[in-house]
Amino acid sequence: MSLPETEAPPQATRDADAPAQLDVRFADLPLRAQRLLRDARRALDARDMRQADALLERGKSWAGDHPEYLRLFAIARQLQGRPAEAVAALRRALEIRPGDALLLMNLGTALRGAGDLDAAVVALRRACELAPDLAAAWYNLGRTLGQAGRTGEGHEAYERALRLDPGHVRARIGLADTLRTFGRIDDAAKEYRSVLGKPGSMQAWLRIANMKTVRFTAEETKDLERLFAMPGTSDDDRVVVGFALAKALEDANRYPEAFTVLSTANAIKRRHVQWDAHQFSDRIDGIMKAFAQPPASASPPDLGHEVIFIVSLPRSGSTLTEQILASHPDVEGANELPDLGNVLEAESRRTGLEFPDWVPKATPEDWRRMGESYLERTARFRRERGRSTDKALSNWRVIGAAMAMLPGARFVNCRRDPVETCLSCFRQVFSRGQAFTYDLSDLAAYWRDYDRTMRFWHPRYPHAVRDQVYEKLLADPEAETRALLQFCGLEWDPACLRFYETPRHVRTISAAQVREPLRGDTARAPLYRELLTPLRLALGIRREQ
Repeated sequence: MSLPETEAPPQATRDADAPAQLDVRFADLPLRAQRLLRDARRALDARDMRQADALLERGKSWAGDHPEYLRLFAIARQLQGRPAEAVAALRRALEIRPGDALLLMNLGTALRGAGDLDAAVVALRRACELAPDLAAAWYNLGRTLGQAGRTGEGHEAYERALRLDPGHVRARIGLADTLRTFGRIDDAAKEYRSVLGKPGSMQAWLRIANMKTVRFTAEETKDLERLFAMPGTSDDDRVVVGFALAKALEDANRYPEAFTVLSTANAIKRRHVQWDAHQFSDRIDGIMKAFAQPPASASPPDLGHEVIFIVSLPRSGSTLTEQILASHPDVEGANELPDLGNVLEAESRRTGLEFPDWVPKATPEDWRRMGESYLERTARFRRERGRSTDKALSNWRVIGAAMAMLPGARFVNCRRDPVETCLSCFRQVFSRGQAFTYDLSDLAAYWRDYDRTMRFWHPRYPHAVRDQVYEKLLADPEAETRALLQFCGLEWDPACLRFYETPRHVRTISAAQVREPLRGDTARAPLYRELLTPLRLALGIRREQ
């Protein structure tokens, strides 16, 4: 997962320098329509979607084909998680008003939301060309480039935004994000801290908390306690502050208080996510049934030999494992890629069936076609090095499909003590997905499904799946690293033991940790003692280990 912190969606009035400038954009409409659109914009900024929808519906007959109406309609759809509708509305608006920088900027953000990063970059670059003084356009370009893995270009875009508007808080946070990705941890922390207390800066607290090697000061801890207790704080902000405060309390060795804050913040977050543990278990049952016998494939035995998949639950040492492998001269660390899931989703669309319902009907040639599609999609990561990693963690669910597609691939399953894994997830708020992490019983159920699934794959693909146990790696780094390289078909290289010296872009929560040598003091469960008894019981562990 790329930068795993939450980010507020774009607001209507932050897309230009001032609301008055936005008003000019619909000055040719009747006054009644102008008032409706102005009120709709305020509702969007307040995230009052019911009011915004009602106002937009009322204004449709007056201004439904006006570019500014279409822009606000698109923002509403984007905020509602319907980016495809936003893209369609903005394309209609651009047909009426071609070359409009603000519409192009909104189109770029909508395309980013729809997952089409290449098209988003094109639209945003054009917006920057047409309105080079629009800081918001450069900010959105930087964010999109960063999401596309083009961190250096994103850094330059953020710098351009800040030259135009030094007070642009989100651009400052984005710039710090790139510094963190580069491994410049102290510089990143300084930038995050420079915006604390400013409007729109709540995310900076969470960014500091997520740099696990940076400690909060006593004064910062007091500020977080005050913010967390402040009445009237929105749920989103209370979640952000809560997770940051829990980290600060841990830094001060106040573990019972940290757990209380964590439990509160997780409970708030859980109310806003959709997760059904029983439904997920049923889906895992369906996958196991579909792959009880490995499907026949027309893929050559070595197809995919250049790919090393890294799978695990979050917070299980996967970034460390990728950093070790990416320190080898023959391996490019590609971070978390959506491509395997995208290939399977494309097959679902082609067949009209959900995965894994179409698996029994897939022909050997289908599997080869899908495997070749995956390799084509990811070929850019192997232009300079012959091998590449794919660290999309949830690929553990689809190892059977991946092996039918790419029988030459290897899967490294990063395992960590289950209590430590679940606690570490419980201590982290994620930007998207991972909805199972905000309740300890959900976490335990998810871990059990993961564990039984990996035990299902191992005997079917014993040559292709290796458990990389985090605790064993800490205990004997060289032996475990040698075994890992041998499993992947790589020659020994001592650089893999000095992984913390490897200059590469790391976009995950562990970006700061993998810049340091291995530490043996990462366990947190003993610090919480009996507070974790319900978790241990839910995992089937009867006593503290």
